[in-house]
Amino acid sequence: MTAARDAQLRDALDSVRARLARAADAAGRDVDDIELLPVTKFFPADDVAALHRLGCTAFAESRDQEAAAKVEDVSRLIGGAPVRWHMVGRIQRNKARSVAGWAYAAHSVDSAKVVAALDRAAAEALEDGRRTEPLRVYLQLSLDGDEQRGGVDVDAADRIDQLCAAVDAAPGLAFVGLMAIPPLGADPGESFARLQRERDRVQQDFQQRLGLSAGMSGDLEAAVEHGSTCVRVGTALMGSRPLTSPEVVTPVTPSSQAPPEGSSQ
Repeated sequence: MTAARDAQLRDALDSVRARLARAADAAGRDVDDIELLPVTKFFPADDVAALHRLGCTAFAESRDQEAAAKVEDVSRLIGGAPVRWHMVGRIQRNKARSVAGWAYAAHSVDSAKVVAALDRAAAEALEDGRRTEPLRVYLQLSLDGDEQRGGVDVDAADRIDQLCAAVDAAPGLAFVGLMAIPPLGADPGESFARLQRERDRVQQDFQQRLGLSAGMSGDLEAAVEHGSTCVRVGTALMGSRPLTSPEVVTPVTPSSQAPPEGSSQ
């Protein structure tokens, strides 16, 4: 970790935190009710450790193999201080046991088979001491009905209700909310408004307050306006993704472009 990279991350974090505070103020919300979740996939453990020194205690990854190794590396760098790791990528059933070993939350659950696999894996991890609490689960919705890109069709109310109930009933899991990504080219405000309405509908069946995992670098303001409780920010914080190696980091610039950092792709 160079001094320049450390300063770069500090400035970017200050900027994102300021954006989040302005968005919360504009929406008449308490910024403390909105979690800023840095998406650190493809970036080295040194970056995570630097952000941890700046006060970040939760991070998101999208690939199990990369995440499992990074979790161990970060733990060594920060001396075992508490960190909450979130899985934001699509989860394969054969990776459920590994994910249940390192993830505090999973944001991309969208099928009964994955629910069952994660429940078994998390219950096993609780029993053998690899977990101390159930795996927190967000059900991912598809706002354009294209389930091939991840998520349950937002208009499939019966399936959504069945999956929410399955997660809530699973002893190894905790149902905490819904997640979605605006379709390409769609208006973020309209997309997040639709997600918010669906959360409000689902909320009627549950006592716990359900959150929304919504908003990324380019649309966090719209997400906050429509009730997001967790924004997943990669590019605006970390810079553009390294093209070849996690050790090579492209500087943060206002025009940095990258694929959706909090996506399930």
